[in-house]
Amino acid sequence: MRIATVALALTLLATPTFAADHQVKMLLSGDAGPTVFEPSLVQVAVGDTVTFIPTATMQNAETIPGMLPTGAVPFEGGINEPVTVTFDVPGTYGIECRKQFGIGMVALVVVGDAAVDQTVVAEARLPFRARERFMEMIEATAQ
Repeated sequence: MRIATVALALTLLATPTFAADHQVKMLLSGDAGPTVFEPSLVQVAVGDTVTFIPTATMQNAETIPGMLPTGAVPFEGGINEPVTVTFDVPGTYGIECRKQFGIGMVALVVVGDAAVDQTVVAEARLPFRARERFMEMIEATAQ
């Protein structure tokens, strides 16, 4: 009986943990207003995936140059195509919709246990509305 209990315990410990898939919709209108990712801020574990799902034409998801952790690989989803990205490097990633970036269609993906790295936003070259949306996300996490 004791051997069976030990064997069961070892089996449970050896069972791999499965990464989660988080879904983010690209919307013409959402809770935060027009042209948004929803949710706009996603906290994920290292190894998790995020699937960005367009819901209208002319939408995509891609990393914002300069807004990803050192060693992370940028990605660029196709227009009107869902894209699934595995996040293996901890840190804060800025995400944009290429066509609606100037009017603030942005999101943050935070990988790992850390809070949003505000310097990533502060140092990025961003259109006014995109910066404003990022600041709204950061302020919401502080509450």
